[in-house]
Amino acid sequence: MYQKTTLNNGLRVITAPMPHTRAVSICIFIGTGSRYESKAKAGISHFIEHLCFRGTHKRPTAREISTAIEGVGGIINAGTDKELTIYWCKVGKPHFSLALDVLADMLLHSRFNPEDIERERQVIIEEINMSKDSPSQRADMLIDGLLWPGHPLGRDIAGSKESVLAITRNAMLDYMASQYQPKSTVISIAGALRHREIVTAINRAMGSWAGQEPHTGYLAYKSRSGQRLHIETRDTEQAHLCLALPGLSLSHPRRFVLDLLNIILGEGMSSRLFTEIRDRLGLAYSIQSYVEHFLDSGSVTIHAGVEPGKLQVAIKAILEQLSRLREPVSEPELSKAKELSKGRLLLRMEDSRSVSGWIGGQELLTGRILSVDDVLSIIDAITADELQNLARELLAENRLRLTVVGPVNSDSPLEELLKL
Repeated sequence: MYQKTTLNNGLRVITAPMPHTRAVSICIFIGTGSRYESKAKAGISHFIEHLCFRGTHKRPTAREISTAIEGVGGIINAGTDKELTIYWCKVGKPHFSLALDVLADMLLHSRFNPEDIERERQVIIEEINMSKDSPSQRADMLIDGLLWPGHPLGRDIAGSKESVLAITRNAMLDYMASQYQPKSTVISIAGALRHREIVTAINRAMGSWAGQEPHTGYLAYKSRSGQRLHIETRDTEQAHLCLALPGLSLSHPRRFVLDLLNIILGEGMSSRLFTEIRDRLGLAYSIQSYVEHFLDSGSVTIHAGVEPGKLQVAIKAILEQLSRLREPVSEPELSKAKELSKGRLLLRMEDSRSVSGWIGGQELLTGRILSVDDVLSIIDAITADELQNLARELLAENRLRLTVVGPVNSDSPLEELLKL
């Protein structure tokens, strides 16, 4: 299914053969993200990720980096999350060496030119402004603050305008030196290439990356009580809401049970939320639920946009569907949810980018890679009793959190509705 080699400097290389594809995808996972940051340096991981695209000594401009990959029809991008940062590239198989060279060059030889830093600082501030101007994104940001109050998990990954303006070049170089280490990095590659030739190429490109012991500490999350409702009044056509409650960590033995509960609740057009809130009641155009798993915490979130005058009706209807999860799930509905879950996973594995992300992300975050067949077996074994028991355990009134962004008075008695 996959092969793994650890280089002398601690860099882990994992490959998954896909002999049927003509594409190769490279993912480089770095074990750092926004939860590793202090409040004063909030957004520094994201800032660094942006600057790695600004230029290296070999390719001094952002255009030269993008042209190198786009000039052969490839895709290059990156992303910062709460617990990891990923740089990735997808190209045709003949251009694997070029893609690896570009990614290695960005990670090891970015210039951090002072002028580029100031330009990118403004770009990130505009990114923050754009997110704040989007009521749906704003509701998502605010719910994190209620789920993880006073903790890095509750902050915006991009940081705040104030923190971004205060981050210096030296602070970024120091942070990168402590966090971007070969021992906290995983390179995962999927495509029609042999493991041995990939390891040889990576050893040539990154084997001399001298590392120290990475600073892997982060602030553990301890559950605490806090504010349950946050309303941000805005003159918008819809009221955007996020209704959430704490979930399960990435290592929790029942996290796949929660994932299946979420599919029943709000994934797809045949889910309970879509069927009830959109199809039957006509309260929303878009409604969905999603689950997040972190190293020591997690969440379940429902997101919807509704007509402001029907906000309370919508919240009550959503809560009714949440409460129904504590009742037994019928065998046909359980079977449908399992097949949807398994089918979506199998469809993802058609793509080399998804496969490289699958193996690399698991290795970095958990140190254990479950195969697709492993996960299919886990899903098949989940029972209706397990779903009901977990729902009864997690769905408690005092765990509910709600954010609303829209034309709603800040003193609206919405907290009174948070009952199951």
